[in-house]
Amino acid sequence: MLLTVLGPMALPAAAMSVMATDSCGPDDCSQALTTALDVVHRGTTALGGVLTFCAWLVSWLLPWRSRWSVPRAWAAALSPLPPLFVILLVFDLPEGQPSRTASSPARLALPHG
Repeated sequence: MLLTVLGPMALPAAAMSVMATDSCGPDDCSQALTTALDVVHRGTTALGGVLTFCAWLVSWLLPWRSRWSVPRAWAAALSPLPPLFVILLVFDLPEGQPSRTASSPARLALPHG
């Protein structure tokens, strides 16, 4: 149930996390920001999606007997962790270094008099 809420939230959040580099450009961003963005994108694509799908699949494919109830519960409990991890990373992205043009506001020349 939780996966049906966290999965659709994690995908747009990860897609829009790239906009965190708008203030610093592709070359002037801090190493912490670029590393966090790399982790976010790996968490949504190959690693996170595969882990979530496999945990969900295992929780449904294990036999429905009491002997397998604990592993099935663990697999079901672990399946929403990758999307939750991505959402938490997106909301806690470090600051990038602002570029020179973004830090100095444009000044208008007004006539004096």
